[in-house]
Amino acid sequence: MTIKKMPVLFVSHGSPMLAIDSKNGSALTQWGDNLPKPKAILVFSAHWETNTLAFGQTSDHHNLVYDFGGFPKALYEIQYPAPGAAKLVEPIANLLKEKYEILFSKRGLDHGVWVPFLHMWPKADVPILQMTMPYSFSNQELLDLGKKLSPLREQGILITTNGTLTHNLREWNPRHTGTTEEWALEFDLWTQQALENNDIDSLLNWEQQAPHAKRNHPTPEHFRPLLIALGAANNDAASFPIEGFDYGIFSKRSVQFG
Repeated sequence: MTIKKMPVLFVSHGSPMLAIDSKNGSALTQWGDNLPKPKAILVFSAHWETNTLAFGQTSDHHNLVYDFGGFPKALYEIQYPAPGAAKLVEPIANLLKEKYEILFSKRGLDHGVWVPFLHMWPKADVPILQMTMPYSFSNQELLDLGKKLSPLREQGILITTNGTLTHNLREWNPRHTGTTEEWALEFDLWTQQALENNDIDSLLNWEQQAPHAKRNHPTPEHFRPLLIALGAANNDAASFPIEGFDYGIFSKRSVQFG
């Protein structure tokens, strides 16, 4: 049986509270329902950065990382016991071994992964392997990493990168009920247009070229996963299964390539 080439995703992971919000999680549920079921998922999250590449937990995911504070007790009791994807280690290592050193860690899935995945794959029946976001990599190196990993798509592997397209916690107002801030709208629209035009050069230089880049991303880790997805997409067209904003500043825009 021929395996259909899998798409590549950039998932806007949302607040930890999204994990227990089925109404706001319904768009993620619908997206997951519309995707072909992968043999396994390789995921990068904005919430796990290291100096070099590393594999996370390869055994079944019975120990999640609750990397947040001050939220209701129910969030710290959530489980997402997806199977581990130890079988992915060798094919990934073979693709990367000529250029990259890869370390091993027993770290479990962080909330940038399990919060959206609770809605997208609620049965927790797809094997998952998380890798680190290497903060030492340039934007170009992240794009190149994605390109190196792209052949996994032909093997039924879904490459997923999880972040948030606009992410300024310093200006977050949990009681916000007004309109979306112009500086967030302009950045979101700029990114949408750059993706639609496959303007890789602009996306690689987003910190200099995007409007209000520093205000939308005081630190860059929530945007940078998109660059891995862009490389893995290998020029496949971008579509946007989820759009909109939370609290007037956090873009919910998610991207599917292919």
